[in-house]
Parts: sequence; structure tokens; C-alpha cells
Amino acid sequence: MFADRAKIYIRSGKGGDGHVSFRRELFVPNGGPDGGDGGKGGDVIFEVDKGMNALTDYRHKSKYKAGDGEQGGKKRCHGANGKDIILKVPEGTVIKEATTGKVIADMSGENTRQIVLRGGRGGKGNQHYATATMQVPKYAQPGQPAQELEVQLELKVIADVGLLGFPNVGKSTLLSRVSNARPEIANYHFTTLSPHLGVVDLDGCDGFVIADIPGLIEGASQGVGLGHQFLRHIERTRVLIHLVDAASTEGRDPIDDIYKINKELEAYDPELSKRPQVIAANKIDAIYEGDEDPVQKIREEFEPQGIKVFAISAVSGKGLKELLYYVKQLLDSIEKEPVVFQQEFFPEDMLITENLPYTVAQDAEDEHIFIIEGPKIEKMLGYTNLDSEKGFLFFQKFLKESGILADLEKAGIQEGDTVRMYGFDFDYYK
Repeated sequence: MFADRAKIYIRSGKGGDGHVSFRRELFVPNGGPDGGDGGKGGDVIFEVDKGMNALTDYRHKSKYKAGDGEQGGKKRCHGANGKDIILKVPEGTVIKEATTGKVIADMSGENTRQIVLRGGRGGKGNQHYATATMQVPKYAQPGQPAQELEVQLELKVIADVGLLGFPNVGKSTLLSRVSNARPEIANYHFTTLSPHLGVVDLDGCDGFVIADIPGLIEGASQGVGLGHQFLRHIERTRVLIHLVDAASTEGRDPIDDIYKINKELEAYDPELSKRPQVIAANKIDAIYEGDEDPVQKIREEFEPQGIKVFAISAVSGKGLKELLYYVKQLLDSIEKEPVVFQQEFFPEDMLITENLPYTVAQDAEDEHIFIIEGPKIEKMLGYTNLDSEKGFLFFQKFLKESGILADLEKAGIQEGDTVRMYGFDFDYYK
């Protein structure tokens, strides 16, 4: 079975704990604290591997964990950082949060590498906590905990043209005739159980990539048959070739078939029904002379709607050249913007909703300084790089949506006052 979906559990690495130790050497009577910092936990990174074409590896293993950071050591030794885990996926893989179905990352286009879960920051050793009044600190900061998430991986193949049609209309035959693909071909329904990609080469111009989408049937958008499993692969295509059995070799009405499949496309995603379409009336070699011309009936029905109809025979190759060059013209007339799914779910947002305690208090010595402390703040700082623009924007969002800004205002903070949290100072402005 073609693996184009997989559900996996991912976990970043925990930060290593800071160390508590004191320098004790001969002739050094007041060595002081020398506990080292813990190492940072490993990140969970997704990376595109152009050599992969399915998610098969994730069907056999479903749990992936990055390495934990090591604890700090004596003599100010820093603990080793945890090892990142890099998960290779085919180009076109969309990573979604499993419960909500919201997009975390789309591994296509320029996005070939993305950190999805960041490892926890290592805790500070007791060397950082020595003061004039506390010369023997017996406390070190614990490392930040790991982040974990269940994600759904979905592969949406990247092709310029999607080949649609009911089972047995000749899609696999057409693909094998016009491209380098070699799909299995047989005279029974659902021969094709996975999308096949082929490269179409044309004389005098660039070619394009075509995908044979497994046979759709009526009710596919509601989960009937096998075609519904592959509707997602049409989402990235720019032009659709709608293949029908013009000769009605199985007693089907080609005009009715076109309307039924277009209805399924609209039910799955209304945007798909607006994509440029071309109708390929196949099996003209099986039309008996003297019969009413079914291709003309299809033309009369759909060409007034702006859909071009081509009479072809996938077996003999008749009419294929005209069809392919017309499709190429259509592709050239459409702006080539890859379909990229925007991020909807941000793993760091889980820090906002986590119910951890914090305190907001005015400094006893300076009324213009407000101190925020607590596990909620420590955890947020452990996963956020405040030196980056993205990290600072998240920090502002965190303060607002966690209710911390509201608590600061209740405590009487004024514009220009200082907000202090674990070594970070910020001026407050509305």
C-alpha cells in the first residue's frame, strides 16, 4: 500500500540540569561555587529528502525523540548538548497537529528544513548565583522540560498536471504513453492503488510533470471507494486533464461521469473545481463507424463552458500531441506559484495555554521595576530566543495572551517602567 499518510509522536530533548559544586583545592581556601551549566536539549527537525517518494518509513516506527542535554559538571564544565533528531520526508509533505488538523509546516518550495520542536534550554549551575550576601549558593537551575506533540504527516505530490477519471478509462495507459512512468495496467477497477508521477517531454519547449490520480467514483469525497484517499494529491496541480471513456465500453455515460467527478472535486475543495480543465475523450479507436459521434456530444456540452475537448486514443497515440501541447500552453498562461500551505499551528503556543503559576510584583527598592517570576516564565524563556525577531514577537504575544500584561497593569505599571524576569529587562510601553 502506498504510504502517503502517517501519524507519529515526536519529542524534543530535555535541557540538562545545572550542577551544584564548590571548588576545593589545596591552597585555595575560598574556592567558591563552580557548578557548570546543563546542556541544551536536542531539536526535532524535519528535512526534505528528494530521493524519497513515500512515507513508508513512518509506518513501521511511530515514536521519535531527540537527545536530552547532559547535566553540568564540576569546575564550571558545561554539559553536552542533546543530539538533534532529523526526520527525512519527501518533498510535498505537510506536517499537521494530529488533534486539530492545523498545518505546522509544509515541506515544499523553499522550505526544505524546519525545526518543529525546540529542545529545552539547559539549567544554570550554582556559579551564577553567588552574590555578596549569598557566597555559598546550594541551588542550581533545573533544565527546561521537553516538548512533545503528535503529528499527522500527509504527502501531497507535486505535479503540474493531474490526470482524473473513473476507474478503467485509460489513465495508466495514457501516462505510460506520454511519459517515462510505467504504472501497472490491467482491465479491472482500481488497478492503480497509488499516484504515479511521470515527466512529459515535448519537442521545442520545456516539459511538465503529470500525476495519475487513482480512480475516483461517486461519493469519493465522503470516503467511498479508494479515490478519496488520493484527492489531496490534486491540491498542488495547476491544470486537470479529465479523461473519459468516449466509446462507453463499460456502458457508462461520459458526460454524466464528468459532472459526477467535478461534483466530488467541489465537495472536497471548492477551489479544485475552479482549476483549468481539459477533457480527453479516450478510446476513440473503439467507436464504431456509423454510430452517433460521442465526442461531438461532449464538445457541444462542455466547450460552451470554456473547457476544451480532445479526441484521443491512449493505445494508438492518436490525438495525444495536440492534447499535450495545449496543456503546455495552459500551464504557460498560469502564473507558476507553487501551492504552499500556510502555518496554522505554532508548537510554542502551547506554552501560552499551559496552566503553570507565575507571580507579578513591584520591586521593594524601586517602584518603577516590576518582577515577573515562576515556572510559566522559566519555561517560556527556555524555548524562546529573545534575540530573534520571531522570538521577540512570540514573547510579546505570550505576555498578552497569558494575561501577564493585564496583571502588570493591575499592579500599577506605567509607560517607561521596567519589566524584569530572570536577567532580562524590558521597558514597558503600550
